[in-house]
Amino acid sequence: MGAVTPPSAKKNASTKDTAPDTVTTGPIYRSHKHYEEVTFDGQTLRIPSRRIELTTGDHFDVYDTSGIYTEESPEIDLERGLPKTRAQWNYPPASPASEAQPETLVRTQLAWARAGHITPEMAFIAAREGFAPEFVRDEVAAGRAVICANHNHPEIEPMIIGKAFAVKVNANIGNSAVSSSIAEEVEKMVWATRWGADTVMDLSTGKDIHETREWVLRNSPVPIGTVPIYQALEKVKGDPNQLTWEIFRDTVIEQAEQGVDYMTVHAGVLLRYVPLAAERITGIVSRGGSIMAAWCLKEHRESFLYERFAELCQILAKYDITFSLGDGLRPGSIADANDEAQFAELRTLGELTKIAQDHGVQVMIEGPGHVPMHKVAVNVEEEEKYCAEAPFYTLGPLTTDIAPGYDHITSAIGAAMIAQAGTAMLCYVTPKEHLGLPNRDDVKVGVITYKIAAHAADLAKGLPGAQDRDDELSRARFEFRWHDQFALALDPDTALEYHDETLPAEPAKTAHFCSMCGPKFCSMRISQDVRDYAAAHGLETVEAIEAGMKEKSQEFVAEGSKVYVPLTEKPAD
Repeated sequence: MGAVTPPSAKKNASTKDTAPDTVTTGPIYRSHKHYEEVTFDGQTLRIPSRRIELTTGDHFDVYDTSGIYTEESPEIDLERGLPKTRAQWNYPPASPASEAQPETLVRTQLAWARAGHITPEMAFIAAREGFAPEFVRDEVAAGRAVICANHNHPEIEPMIIGKAFAVKVNANIGNSAVSSSIAEEVEKMVWATRWGADTVMDLSTGKDIHETREWVLRNSPVPIGTVPIYQALEKVKGDPNQLTWEIFRDTVIEQAEQGVDYMTVHAGVLLRYVPLAAERITGIVSRGGSIMAAWCLKEHRESFLYERFAELCQILAKYDITFSLGDGLRPGSIADANDEAQFAELRTLGELTKIAQDHGVQVMIEGPGHVPMHKVAVNVEEEEKYCAEAPFYTLGPLTTDIAPGYDHITSAIGAAMIAQAGTAMLCYVTPKEHLGLPNRDDVKVGVITYKIAAHAADLAKGLPGAQDRDDELSRARFEFRWHDQFALALDPDTALEYHDETLPAEPAKTAHFCSMCGPKFCSMRISQDVRDYAAAHGLETVEAIEAGMKEKSQEFVAEGSKVYVPLTEKPAD
């Protein structure tokens, strides 16, 4: 693992001191970047994976989100950004937005899918996830899956969010008014994707929001999401009462031009819903939701996000930006879970989903929040019922409120449950949740924790191929191939570090025990001894074992069916 330093920054004076100097590069433990070349429509698509080299001489390929940063010697210029791969691809002509608006022609993945076209992104995703391109197209056409890929973000490696596919994980980054810099946020993005973040949201609310986003976008191999209302609020010096449709619209266009792939919009927070949250323990905990609630109360009318939603759809359709319809009234505590405020907003999001899809715009729906375990599954049921099975994208949910500092764990419990029930993407939670701005280490903990939850859900859903990695690691564990165990782990570095705390010597990497049980009490070593004994005595099959037992039974009867028999000769003294 290393770092790269770009040429001297050529940004404006206000950002030159905080522009990125280095980012983490280099292969992950005992693996290397691998590309499979797939031909589609006369074009060559390079499908990324991470190839893990096993001590048996075999290899095992895993889904990889790290971009070129984990190549052996990547050529990186942070000022120029990543190669603009998608800019060279060929696309179908503009297609009708929907049956409701056949005269409106748009260039979106949804419109193309509905018209029967398979785009390069669909073919790329099909090869990446092991599905037929037609299946990918049909899921997008039905609105059950989205491909977040702004025309102006050609650097990304296409991915898909939908319940029929692998559960995805989003990592939030972004500065605040009191912490972080552009360099730190770019490194957080690279670090998050190194460990498996499928998308990244830049939630910056401090200074240099535009510049931070530009650096992140140009160097990101994964889709980038934002919450435009944050930057719009900064433009009016933090006063929600000064927000207007024009300020918000211009902010959306600014971010669209940069290449933002999906945007959270809290258009479902209606004036009549605000009183429903008044008796909650924690009120309105969404930043975007609270901003729009304050605006509605001040103006005493519905928000401009709701009233001008059709115009917003037209803007997003132009760039093929995906809506992430925000849950501004999500519960912020267990006591507030699944209340009328939450579900009233959800029903409105269902209405907005139909409007957006009629404009040819892809949609996913954001979800809670804080929800006890017995109330988790109904959230998916309600979302699918009201929002036409648009992909569900949830924060956690946290299943208890009593563990500040450990909310990555409390939320991963809910995340695994809600993903098994059908949620398509999980927004990670770090140990800093409710406590402070996450740093680089917190980002890794959050990503790994949520990759565990996502994978557990894939296993429970029976996703084809999901169990292969588990089986490969289990075989390595049973055969005491320690290096392979580390390499196949979601976090090889931590697994190796924990092992080497007590057994650091290289010979320990082939020992048939670890420091927990020691050489005499390792259950797997004992189990292997039993297998070896069985093989040596012809007891490898059920038939052989039963034959042996029958032989011993006959010997017992021949000896008079006696449990105790006299010694035939005196034992030696």
